[in-house]
Amino acid sequence: MEQVGAARDLVLGYIRALHAIDEAMRAAIPSLERLADVVGLARSRRISRSDHIGTYSYTIHGAGCRFVSVNGTDVDVDFAAGGSEVFDLWRLRWYGLSLPEPLDVTDQDLRSAVQSLQPLLNEVRPGWFSVAN
Repeated sequence: MEQVGAARDLVLGYIRALHAIDEAMRAAIPSLERLADVVGLARSRRISRSDHIGTYSYTIHGAGCRFVSVNGTDVDVDFAAGGSEVFDLWRLRWYGLSLPEPLDVTDQDLRSAVQSLQPLLNEVRPGWFSVAN
C-alpha cells in the first residue's frame, strides 16, 4: 500500500509540474492561450521546436512536448485534438525517475494511483489520462 501512496504523490507532483509549466509558458509567451498552443507556434515557425523559456527547456515532438526544468525534472505531455493535456503511465514513470530524488514505481502502482484520483483524472482512451476540467 505504501507504494501506491508514493505513486499517488508522483501523479499529483506531475500534475503540479504541468500547471507550473503552463503558467511559466503563458507568462513568457503572452499569445499562448493554452499549453497545447506551443505545438502550433512551433509548426508555424513562430517559436523554435526546441529552446529554453524561463526555467524550462522544451522540445516539441509529434503530438506533444517534453519540458525539462533547471533541476532536470522531465515532464513529457501529449495534446489531444481539443488541446487538453494527456499523459500515459510511461510519461508518469519517466517523470518519477527524473526527480532530484528519483522515484521508481511500477505501472501497476501507477494505475492504482490514477484510478484512486478519479474524478480528478479522466481516462480519455485506454491507458491515457487527462486532468478533469
